[in-house]
This record gives sequence, structure tokens and C-alpha cells, in this order.
Amino acid sequence: MTAHTLDELLADGVRGRHVLVRSDLNVPLDGSTVTDDGRVRASLPVISKLAEAGARVIVLAHLGRPKGMPEEKYSLRPAADRLAELASFPVRLAGDVVGPSAQELAAGLGDGEVLVLENVRFDAHETSKIDAEREEFARELAALTGENGAYVDDAFGAVHRKHASVYDIASVLPAYLGELVRAEVEVLKRLTEGAERPYVVVLGGSKVSDKLAVIDNLIGKADRLLVGGGMLFTFLAAQGHKVGSSLLERDQIPTVQAYLERATAAGTEFVLPTDVVVASKFAADADHEVAAADAIEETTFGEAGIGLDIGPDTAKAFANEIEGAKTVFWNGPMGVFEFPAFAAGTKAVAQALADATAAGALTVVGGGDSAAAVRTLGFADSQFGHISTGGGASLEYLEGKELPGLTALGA
Repeated sequence: MTAHTLDELLADGVRGRHVLVRSDLNVPLDGSTVTDDGRVRASLPVISKLAEAGARVIVLAHLGRPKGMPEEKYSLRPAADRLAELASFPVRLAGDVVGPSAQELAAGLGDGEVLVLENVRFDAHETSKIDAEREEFARELAALTGENGAYVDDAFGAVHRKHASVYDIASVLPAYLGELVRAEVEVLKRLTEGAERPYVVVLGGSKVSDKLAVIDNLIGKADRLLVGGGMLFTFLAAQGHKVGSSLLERDQIPTVQAYLERATAAGTEFVLPTDVVVASKFAADADHEVAAADAIEETTFGEAGIGLDIGPDTAKAFANEIEGAKTVFWNGPMGVFEFPAFAAGTKAVAQALADATAAGALTVVGGGDSAAAVRTLGFADSQFGHISTGGGASLEYLEGKELPGLTALGA
């Protein structure tokens, strides 16, 4: 089975046809304010192409994790409003998912107009473990398109979910691969199938348990694995160092020790921090000082000290490793970048990736918190080779897992 592309759909003609587009509008919010519109901007090109070609576009998306029923804090209105601000075509938001509002507005769509359905996860059938329930919901979604509908999956951030609007719908309507999903797959294939060397992977974020499978799959493929973020303390503990009150997954220490031993034989080098920014507490205004990675409890804070960023020497060392690379994948901030006092490590890595991009390297920012961090810290998307819209999906792809949404499309 070979995936059908958006270009094929456009060539067949879409004027006057209803086209369901699964987009990723799962944006971070501060109340009703979108704090990072990267995913909305990334979704716009495919929606625009279809609207400009005369399609009657119905956008499916989720936001957060509502429990199968409407919750105002998870409404797609802020994301839909932002889409409307960026778009050159009319955008409306339905008051429900497949109910009277969605049915009436879908039927009334004109050529080149766009309707965003409310959060698909407001219907419990979207995420049901029971195949028949998801299939029923997929048919209800398809019914909104009338007799000549089509489906385009452009939400890479959701392709690792076996959900009705991602997986089941592709067997109900003629299904096509969106350009955003296609681009993501092409980039990730370059990371997993013969990446140009030296190949450096930078991993951060809070928990090492979230990254174990991808670390396991990258040992022997990447030349160097640079470890920062909260997960670094489990690595330090695995080497026998004390980490104070820093985040520590004690139950993962044996696994990390095994990875460290295996990596050497496989030709992959773990590069761990040599210094850490240690704070008195987890707070933006906390007192802090730099300590050697093996002397965290020797700061003035003693055992109460908590590591919140990689130190300046480590930031320079990581930047040097990135500077010499031909391929770089980064997933997870180096520290608590939301607090200015603990953002220097993440900013140094982002700058190093930007410099590597300018020097001709393939650089990939792996979505999620990493994407939010580079924008928060003042970097432009264009400074990197690719910014993924799918943190979890990107990691699962790099783990070698089969992703249901891609399977359904034949991609």
C-alpha cells in the first residue's frame, strides 16, 4: 500500500467537495491566550491549499486530554481564533463535534470556507479502546462530508495514536497524506536511515523514563548522545554521584548503567554534564550557584540543592559537539528554561543548532517543549533545519515503533 498525496487529491479536483483535514492545533494556552502558535502556523499551508482550490474544509483537531466530554478549558476556540487571524479565508468554529452545530455548519459551507469542529476528544469514542466505537465515530465524522468527501491527515503530532480521527477515518473515506506529515516522515527517515555523520543527539526534559526507548534505539546509530535536563541526574546517580534534591528516577538507575556500558562497545559516546546550576528551591527567584556535577551536595544548599540547568562549562562542551556535527537531533530542554535564571543551557544548545544549520548541517528540533523553548528564547523557526510538530510521535518513530496513523495511510 502506497500513501496517496495531497497533490493527487488536488489533481483530482476538490472544488465543491467537503474535505476533512486532521490538523494539530494542540497549542499551549495561558487561559484563553495561545502562547505558542507554531502548530497553527504549521497547519495553515495545507488548509490554505485546499481552501484556495475551492474545497469546503472541515478541520478535526484535539487540545489537551479532556475525559470524553466537553470542558471549556479544552475548547479549540483560542486555536481556531488564531487560525482565523492568520488565514485569508473565512473560518468558523462549530459548537460541538458531530452534533447539530457541526452538521448545520458543515452543510452550509461554501467553496473555500473552513469549519473547525470542536475538540474531537470531547467525544469519548475518539479515544476508545473498542474498535467498533471508534469506527462508529469515524463514520459520523465522514457523514459531515456528504457523498464525495475525502480525508487528509496533516497532524503528525497525533499519528502515534490509534484514534478515530487519525486511524479509523482513513478506512471510511479516501485518505491522503498531508504535506506536514510527509515532511516529518522524510526528515525522520534521514535521522534513522543512514544519517550523515558525525551524528549528535541532544536529549533533555524531565524524565529519563520518557526517553529510554529512543536511547536504546539510538545506541550504535548516533555518534554521541548529549544528556541534559532533569534526566541528567539519573545518569549522574548511575555513575555513583549524589544529586541532592534534584529530580531522580532511582528505579531507572540499573537501566541507565546498562546503557552506559553498552554504548561504549557500540561506538556511541554519552556526553554528560561536568557542571550544573544548583538552586535552593524550584522557583524563578531561587538562590543558585554553579557546582561540579560530582559535587552537587557540596554547595551552600547541601542535600536540599536542586539542579535546574546544565552549567556554563557543559553548555560550551555541548555547543562544541554540535558545531562539529553533520546531523543533529534535539529533544528536550537542558533546564527550566521558563525561568530566565535557568535558561542559559537551553539557549546555548539552541544557538549551537542555529549555527550548525547555517554551516550546512541537518538540524532537527524534536517538537514539544524544545520547539516552545526556541521560540520563547527568541529564535526563529527558519534558523533550524526542521522543527517537528510531534514530540511524542517523533520519539516513537525514532524508537522504531509502528505509528497507527502512518500505517492507515500506507506511509
